[in-house]
Amino acid sequence: MKNVRIIPAIPKENKKLKVAAYCRVSTSGPEQLRSLDIQIKTYTKMIRNHPDWIFAGVFFDIESGLRRSGRTGLDKMLKKAAKSKIDYIISKSISRVSRDTLEVLKIIRFLRERGINMHFENENLDSINEDREFEITLRGMLAQDESRNTSENIQWGFQRKFEKGDIFTKYKNFMGYTCVDGEIVIVPEQAEIVRKMFDLYLQGLSFGQIKTYLESQGIKTVTGKEIWDTKTIQKMLKNEKYKGDTLLQKTFTEDFMTGKKSKNIGQRNRYYVKDSHPAIVSEKVFDLVQEEMTKRARFVSKEDGSVEISRSKYNSKYILGNLLVCGDCGASFRRRTERGKVVWRCATRIEKGKEACHHSPTLDEGWIQDVLGQAICQNSDYDDVIIRNEVDKIQVFDAFILIFRTDGAQDKRPFQND
Repeated sequence: MKNVRIIPAIPKENKKLKVAAYCRVSTSGPEQLRSLDIQIKTYTKMIRNHPDWIFAGVFFDIESGLRRSGRTGLDKMLKKAAKSKIDYIISKSISRVSRDTLEVLKIIRFLRERGINMHFENENLDSINEDREFEITLRGMLAQDESRNTSENIQWGFQRKFEKGDIFTKYKNFMGYTCVDGEIVIVPEQAEIVRKMFDLYLQGLSFGQIKTYLESQGIKTVTGKEIWDTKTIQKMLKNEKYKGDTLLQKTFTEDFMTGKKSKNIGQRNRYYVKDSHPAIVSEKVFDLVQEEMTKRARFVSKEDGSVEISRSKYNSKYILGNLLVCGDCGASFRRRTERGKVVWRCATRIEKGKEACHHSPTLDEGWIQDVLGQAICQNSDYDDVIIRNEVDKIQVFDAFILIFRTDGAQDKRPFQND
């Protein structure tokens, strides 16, 4: 007869749960911040007062629920959960965690794989239960659709304002102007700086030379920085607001989910409002600066190193002559052949010598083409057509080059010229 001995089951230890909470508000407005403060205090008290729970923290974000970027509180909580320092998570609702349905599913599955439950209070749902995933998905889709409707309503409201010529008056960090009682007014001392910049450009100074002048005079940017950016100077000199006009809908939101903004070059209506606010420079001065910019943009380099004006933005043979800009003085680069080697050099340095532009390097054409091939062209082979469409400008500094793409992105590459 078989001898069977029963080995009793080990009773499950009544282990306390490490409990955390997650909160989120969309903006930093006073009411939203008060709501966030109440949520944090409520969850902290709830978890600490529960006899079977151990407080594992309250994590929060002040960000849009549509995008994961910038959600440092959520990231910290999930990293802590991955280290088995959290057993249970409470959140007010699915939409507080995310309004992106796919993102919600990724998060709850990430937690479920680690045996961690997320409880959504408003919906009374637990993510640990696989059979509730469909309902969580459905609710997430409703939250996402609500965000889409909200975005469309906001866009509709903007369009109506644009059509009436209503302009935004709550400018933040706008050199020369401020907002008083809903009206745009001139800041006299800042306006003088703006007028000086327009004047210097008409005197023949480049963006880089204007930058040098401003910094040498101890003139700070509108945000209080001592270092100016040539791109900022260029944008200021092209901004129609300085002659008292406003162009509305220069950009638009392409996708409400990503929040990606695109430059409006005709995809949507634009609205030009004449005399919308006091001007800092006259229309004549502003227009002269635009004409001068157009003229300078049409300078192209010839094979012998001289410069001529082209009818188009690009010279088909030497596109680099229209893209390479000295980061020291702001001048364009010229193509030269030296000892059988093709190189590019700063025009200021060529014409006036090293003393006029101290830190400008000489670029080997083969090297810059290799760099652009790797950074811009998908097949890593340099292609003029791709570069023409994808690159707006290349600033050359003594230790690196900065590639400005047409979509607004920037790519920094260390200078390793032979």
